[in-house]
Amino acid sequence: MSTGVERIAEAFRATGKRAALMPYLMAGFPTLEESVRIGEACIQAGADLIELGVPYSDPLADGPVIHAAGTRALAAGANMAGVLEVARALAGSVPVVLMCYANMVFAPGVEAFVERLERTGACGLIVPDLPLGEAGELPDACEAHGLALVPLVAPTTTAARMAAIGASARGFLYAVSVVGTTGERDALTEQFADIVARAKASTEVPVALGFGIGTPEQARQAAEAGADGVIVGTRLVRAVAEELEIGEKAPAGGGGDPAGAVAAVVGELAAALTPAR
Repeated sequence: MSTGVERIAEAFRATGKRAALMPYLMAGFPTLEESVRIGEACIQAGADLIELGVPYSDPLADGPVIHAAGTRALAAGANMAGVLEVARALAGSVPVVLMCYANMVFAPGVEAFVERLERTGACGLIVPDLPLGEAGELPDACEAHGLALVPLVAPTTTAARMAAIGASARGFLYAVSVVGTTGERDALTEQFADIVARAKASTEVPVALGFGIGTPEQARQAAEAGADGVIVGTRLVRAVAEELEIGEKAPAGGGGDPAGAVAAVVGELAAALTPAR
């Protein structure tokens, strides 16, 4: 069997697009069961990998749309056990990379957490509030279990720190396109080339660009800037929220199709990243 690191590498290598497409979805929003349907819709619409968010009460890296989704997921009863079952349901189709905060990893114990994640078939882990040099035994545990520990770099990352982070990256390096939290932005593309170039110069693994990318045009421009992967989150979570609003206003609470709405957006993003024939 391939390790998680190997599956991620293959997904980037075999995408067939200008850059691999990695949608983000919030597990448990609106329910754990619907999360699986949304993830499956993303895969059918052209996702190469999935970033699966774990709902958390104090998400330091997330903007208001994703924060609200996480709050709603927690209120609906989402927990780590349920999130890992979502990962399990999707991991057979594409590499799934879990995004969660540090206390979720360290509270149960690093080895126990990593073993549990590996058993789902997930391929990696993103911990945005885990600084370089503060990861403790987590890198070694991930390495031992074949999981990618994916670090983040930002436009403000110094050259020396960028080099150290890039050298430690497994699976891919997550390049943050903006200073701030997740969320859609109207004009970002002039920043893409610089952060992508700096990130790629620092590492031997693929570089995926995220934060602020929400339109097909932005996805295409990220690929043209040299990104090996494009991560889109807030736009997709917003699509779910808008469909829920439709459903709540419909007669007898019906209507709304979150999975279909997300699939439509992912399809547009995938088309923008597909070379013309």
